[in-house]
Amino acid sequence: MKGILFLCVANSARSQIAEGIGRALAPAGVAIWSAGSHPTRVRPEAVQVLAEVGIDASLHFSKHVNDIPADQIDTVITLCAEEECPLFLGKAKRLHWGLPDPAAVVGTADERLDAFRATRDEIRRRMGEWCQD
Repeated sequence: MKGILFLCVANSARSQIAEGIGRALAPAGVAIWSAGSHPTRVRPEAVQVLAEVGIDASLHFSKHVNDIPADQIDTVITLCAEEECPLFLGKAKRLHWGLPDPAAVVGTADERLDAFRATRDEIRRRMGEWCQD
């Protein structure tokens, strides 16, 4: 395995969380990226919930899928659930981990943060299992 791309629409929450967790859990030498088809900005809640588990995402930024070096990606993990996932045209193994977008949660600040934590925890669980395989 040489490179993993986490992909969703805005590259603001799920894929950013996955990028941070991926960098923390992936074997040495595996490059980790995240991107979206309509990148916006990294949600501060994503940075906060990663910091809670010791992952610094303060320098993360949203990227467009076309800016990712396709020749360095051998696995693409899409994270979209309720929206249409972007396409990655490179040659790569594809996995789909459909997760609700925590940025879409409406409620109090604590309720929104809990949604980001739930997403973080689910991605950590899936990454842990996948890395063991």
